[in-house]
Amino acid sequence: MVECRIEVERDVAAIREVVGAAFGQPDEADLVEALRRDPAVWIPGLSVVATDAGGYALLTRCRVGGCQALALAPCAVAPERQSRGVGTDVTAYVLDEARTRTVNESPVENLVVVLGHPEFYSRFGFRPASDVGIAASFEVPDEALMYLALDPDEPIPSGVIEYPAAFGV
Repeated sequence: MVECRIEVERDVAAIREVVGAAFGQPDEADLVEALRRDPAVWIPGLSVVATDAGGYALLTRCRVGGCQALALAPCAVAPERQSRGVGTDVTAYVLDEARTRTVNESPVENLVVVLGHPEFYSRFGFRPASDVGIAASFEVPDEALMYLALDPDEPIPSGVIEYPAAFGV
């Protein structure tokens, strides 16, 4: 198991390096920096690193059907650390942080949306977003757009996902 923690200032350069390397180009690293500059969407406690700087996961605010929700993006692992559980550990950690936050703070976002690999995200309980009436404003494979209720006993919104402006969609 990889040790994870919430991002601190000294992690910013390493995050950029890991995210850029994981995606093979700078677009997602630029996205993280743009999201970090937007106080309306950035939640400092939901930006998570593996302590060895080999992994990263981020939750930021978005809206679904006009209600507040969280978007998981990006989740990145340095190429030399992939397939070793780092992505699983940082993703589990950031989701746990979000669950803790839903108990202790408001506004409360119970819904997390992600666009990614169903085989990976389903292990955390993500399900097809179309099952509950959640859709993207752009074309995406149905199985790749998923949702997770942080507290399954609480309601979640449905409707079209409104991503922060930094996503460019």
